[in-house]
Amino acid sequence: MNGSESPDNAPLITLKRLLDEITPQAPLEESLNAILRILAKDMGYVRAFLAIVDPETDDLRLSLSYSPAKTSQVSYTPGRGVIGQVFETGKSIVVPRLSEHREFLNKAFGRSEAELKSLAFICVPIVHHSKGERETLGTLSVDLPVRPADMLEGHRRLLEVVGAMIANHVAQLQEEMALQKHLLAQGLSGGSDAPPPQNFVAASKSMRMVLRQARQVAPSRATVLLRGESGTGKELLAEEIHASSPRKDKPLVKLNCAALPSELVESELFGHQKGAFTGAFQTKRGLFEVANGGTLFLDEIGELSLDAQAKVLRAIQEKEIQRVGGEQAIMVDVRLICATHQPLEQLLTQGKFREDLYYRINVFPVFIPPLRERREDILPLAEFFLSDFSGEYGKDIKRISTPAIELLTLYHWPGNVRELRNCLERAVLVCEEEVIRTYHLPPTLQTADSSATGTNLSFGEAVAKFETELLVDSLKKTRGNMLQTARDLRVSYRIVNYKVKKYGLDVKRFANIKPRRKKTQGPADQAD
Repeated sequence: MNGSESPDNAPLITLKRLLDEITPQAPLEESLNAILRILAKDMGYVRAFLAIVDPETDDLRLSLSYSPAKTSQVSYTPGRGVIGQVFETGKSIVVPRLSEHREFLNKAFGRSEAELKSLAFICVPIVHHSKGERETLGTLSVDLPVRPADMLEGHRRLLEVVGAMIANHVAQLQEEMALQKHLLAQGLSGGSDAPPPQNFVAASKSMRMVLRQARQVAPSRATVLLRGESGTGKELLAEEIHASSPRKDKPLVKLNCAALPSELVESELFGHQKGAFTGAFQTKRGLFEVANGGTLFLDEIGELSLDAQAKVLRAIQEKEIQRVGGEQAIMVDVRLICATHQPLEQLLTQGKFREDLYYRINVFPVFIPPLRERREDILPLAEFFLSDFSGEYGKDIKRISTPAIELLTLYHWPGNVRELRNCLERAVLVCEEEVIRTYHLPPTLQTADSSATGTNLSFGEAVAKFETELLVDSLKKTRGNMLQTARDLRVSYRIVNYKVKKYGLDVKRFANIKPRRKKTQGPADQAD
């Protein structure tokens, strides 16, 4: 839509389309590129540019662009050129005609002489407000056909609104760019978002960042420290790192350091010679030897005794171990991935964890957030577990009801993904219908209000709540078709019609609900 011919509501339509692009699930760079494309096509812009400041050098870099011609990588010094001036002052600039502006930097974008005479230019700052502070993160600029001054002012105001809308996205992209630069400086590979592996859910931004970090560190032999609460998926992430590494064809050996007494952990890790202690009837290889050439995953490393910590440190530094009761040093080539839910820094101050080992294993820390902080992952995980357990137990359960979904998303999940998995397994076992409902969920998720069991509800109110849930679920399934709803619920059309009116349900709002697509791949258990 050309800006000069667009109706008065064209900017509002464009803003609505832009809001649809700014979703938490969309990858940052992909979302911002789509915004530039929509701006250009809807408003008749020839080019659109997004420049983001590099926090280390304070230079503005052309980060994203929408242009018919390939743009080269350009950096701007604050205060120089139009873009540099906008960034330094935090004020927008409108150039009515490019050819009439001396300081304009035009060579980088391949503008022809004809374009310099026929195009105008608008540049606005992107300002991020956080905790009362105002920070200019970059600039948004466009080339557009020459227009009257009042029309250019209208476009300036629109771009300022867009700049405010995308400020949070730009701030996150700036952090990602800084992380990529830091990783490249350490010799680690950077990479953009890729589809998550088949056995991993990453609908939330935080989990996509975790997966990105895993892919970045996987090709190296750097030691990884996975941190997070129990049940968040540390073991599964360790498997993903190993599977993406050059050692993927070698063994991945796992040990939960909290599962064995301290006196047996050393024997398990480093092996023992025959007769080394009572019960050592034969020589045994340790897990370091078993994992030679591959990866060793030490879960709950904070539970290791100080003696065992010293031997692990030697294995990392010298790449050699010594069996319990043995004298010969054995060379090992093992990539170490550690995990803990404990605050290792606190253990350091208490003298329960060696400082030198801490710095050895903390080369590349990855924090996995708890499930309550990434609620976008709850429903995809629940749907996979539902499908998985329905098949395992021979049940034909097709979906989870809306009230049950609300309970799942509102619950605080102290046990994280492991608790969610157990919750869905129980629900499948007790469900005799095609839909998981609130009363199929464990009592720990139930509240008096959600389960209609509170003392403040009469028998009639509880029945009404239950009937409303059944009607809403069926109307969603039939997309508002009351006749089909009556067939599904095995009652007459007259009763359905009466109940719909009684409970004030708007049937029309169910007509536009699209059926949920079936997934071709599902995430497996992310509980460690």
